[in-house]
Amino acid sequence: MTDIAERTMGPLAQAEEPAAWVASNPLGYEAAHSWGKRAIDILGASLALFIFLPLLCFVALAVRLESKGPVIFKQRRTGHRGRIFTIYKFRTMTVTEDAGDVRQATRNDARVTAIGGLLRKLSLDELPQFLNVLKGDMSIVGPRPHALAHDDFYGERIPAYVDRFRVKPGLTGLAQVNGLRGEIQDLRGMRDRISADNLYIESWSLGLDIAILAKTALIIFRDPQAY
Repeated sequence: MTDIAERTMGPLAQAEEPAAWVASNPLGYEAAHSWGKRAIDILGASLALFIFLPLLCFVALAVRLESKGPVIFKQRRTGHRGRIFTIYKFRTMTVTEDAGDVRQATRNDARVTAIGGLLRKLSLDELPQFLNVLKGDMSIVGPRPHALAHDDFYGERIPAYVDRFRVKPGLTGLAQVNGLRGEIQDLRGMRDRISADNLYIESWSLGLDIAILAKTALIIFRDPQAY
């Protein structure tokens, strides 16, 4: 598979901090390098893992007992400035695809297990990603990362797609709290999501992050796009 960093980011992925990149993307640079944002990420992820530890153990046991396969689903995703990282989720399907034609989950998807359906509905399958936040691969708020195959597909069709890599991907984001989460049924749906991602980057502030977190808390257990 073509590496999205090499195919779309070019020299940007090779250089440490290109002056042209910083000059042309000042807001993206600020969001990606804010000490305040990183402090919130570390504090928030540490607190969440501590509070949810009993739940994490219970979910892990339920996934293990229900069906064969790993408890944690690992998949490569594209992060800040095109760097590839491994994302962690509780396994919710009978498949663990990471390469080739990776199919998105659809409503009433036969691949989703019974426990997995509940986890996805309540977004509990995403809890292990707080480990990604602690590692520095992700932020609590930012554009949601996609599978590499989807990066390749949409990166070829939407010129602004690669602009979302100006910051770390997130557990939740502006797109997700505005109904642009879940299955993408056509190219327009992805364009709308990418527009929201890039608007977040270009409008970023700690206040915006806090507002997105507050809205996430209000809809997390009743999001119709979670399935």
